[in-house]
Amino acid sequence: MTSREMPFDQIGYWSEVKIDIIKEYAAAYSKILGAQKSPSLYHVYIDAFAGAGLHVSKTSGGFVPGSPLNALLVQPPFREYHFIDLDKQKVATLEALAKERQDVRIYHGDCNRVLLDSVLPQVKWEAYRRALCILDPYGLHLDWKVITEVGRMRSVEIFLNFPVADINRNVLWRDRRGVSPEQTRRMNRFWGDDSWKQVAYTSSLQTELWGPPAEEKASNEAMAEAFRKRLKEGAGFSNVPKPIAMRNTQNAVVYYLYFASHKPVAEDIVQDVFAKYCDRGAT
Repeated sequence: MTSREMPFDQIGYWSEVKIDIIKEYAAAYSKILGAQKSPSLYHVYIDAFAGAGLHVSKTSGGFVPGSPLNALLVQPPFREYHFIDLDKQKVATLEALAKERQDVRIYHGDCNRVLLDSVLPQVKWEAYRRALCILDPYGLHLDWKVITEVGRMRSVEIFLNFPVADINRNVLWRDRRGVSPEQTRRMNRFWGDDSWKQVAYTSSLQTELWGPPAEEKASNEAMAEAFRKRLKEGAGFSNVPKPIAMRNTQNAVVYYLYFASHKPVAEDIVQDVFAKYCDRGAT
């Protein structure tokens, strides 16, 4: 069966960068937590939008291991792996790649429900369980309730995709009167409420003749900083470094990759990793 017949997503250069960032931090995370003995911690890896485990590179045309497959190769290994996806074919392919490993749990379903009902309850702080969770939605498919629950638990660190391309395409129109109620609901669900509107639009100093003040749409950078603030103040994460922008071949930002944790040392490690990759230009 060819790659075109398999459920593998084609990914661009910056998605490969994102995978490398997560791979590098996951290795450091597992090494640190695996070495801790007093108390001993049971650390797990969670990928909420796991996909098929492999991708096809738009740059080379070859296969690129996805975050789940990279995580399975980390040494020392995580104690458990939880992979979730809504696409049945991708789940089946991921199951084949996992090769019936006893430390892997694969779920077919909406990650918002699976995380809240089945996975997050298994990584409680008081049970000495910790987790690294990858929240990499294809668009505005994540529920803020998941983010706030993770922030409340204090036992989970996250990498989070803020899908600014989806937001700009479907929600942040210059004339917001044309945005459908469904798209507004999607944004509210991801952001947690409609306070994003206060950030996204500001009144222009110029006023149209005989009309109301014109509105100006906020920049991607302004939206990204507002969401970073929301992760800290709304979800309660203590340590949220500035995100790294992921771009397409036209150098337009497609999404921002955030990291959020309650550990200062974790933020220090991620800032070093981000700095290593943020200036790595496409060739």
